[in-house]
Amino acid sequence: MGAEFDLNLIRTFVLLYETRSVTATADVLAVTQPTVSYGLGKLRRRFGDDLFVRGPGGLNPSSEAERLYPALRTAIEQLDVTIGAATQFDPAGPVSFSIGLTDLGEVNSLPLVIAELCARAPTATLQVHAFDIDTAEDQLTRGRVDAIVASPVLDSVRLSRVPLFTEGYSGMVATDHPRLRGAFVTDAELRAEQHIVVEGTTGHPAPRHALRTHGLEAKIAVRVTRFATLPYVVQHTQHVAIVPNRIAHAMAETHRVRTFALPWTIEPAEIAVYTRRTPGRSAAQTWFLDVIRTALQDLP
Repeated sequence: MGAEFDLNLIRTFVLLYETRSVTATADVLAVTQPTVSYGLGKLRRRFGDDLFVRGPGGLNPSSEAERLYPALRTAIEQLDVTIGAATQFDPAGPVSFSIGLTDLGEVNSLPLVIAELCARAPTATLQVHAFDIDTAEDQLTRGRVDAIVASPVLDSVRLSRVPLFTEGYSGMVATDHPRLRGAFVTDAELRAEQHIVVEGTTGHPAPRHALRTHGLEAKIAVRVTRFATLPYVVQHTQHVAIVPNRIAHAMAETHRVRTFALPWTIEPAEIAVYTRRTPGRSAAQTWFLDVIRTALQDLP
């Protein structure tokens, strides 16, 4: 078996491991599904193991596949870096990308990404998908989205994670709140108020954890599913919300709300961009990753 063919088999193996799908692997490699199945047969014979067994979620790797994957993935990644896949993509032609974002990301990060994308590729189109932590890994590895920007940690060997910026927190109340009027509030003042929090898995659990840590769980009067809901509720009530800094200041510009410094220290959240690893990541996706990094990395 020639070296070139061996390399193609290794690439096929890594993609099958990461996508858990013959169809998705064929799409990435731009070959037919029978070609991928034929390659899998060769891999099975070479390693004397089934490697992948079909299950409810797709192809499940065997223990031998688990053992082989880290070394083979590293070999392919190093090769792709050497070749420089990003330089093979020409953004001048028609191209479309997709990105997964939380509701906060659509308000805070999306405008910056669009501006950078338009500057580099004026004819490019962009599809935005709602971030879902339960399906995020599958969406990325199967190529249904090109990148996801979010704060929850997606801990998977099938994904690449690039930190972008950190986000602290501020308090937010209605501009005419009858008691909390200054730029700072005390612990005692917060304890006397009713709070509104965002539940769910889209990120930023720190506000809920802070209230729990400081014994204010019983003071949560309203629980909503999206941060974008907060200013509409806060401006018409006396409830207090704890909101990521950037979005809090943006909300204060468009709604009858204002921000204040919290009396507690809350660990900042780290926002990161996720993509699938090479070789599954295409040259266009690598280029798009650079667009996102340039637009969002190291925001002040």
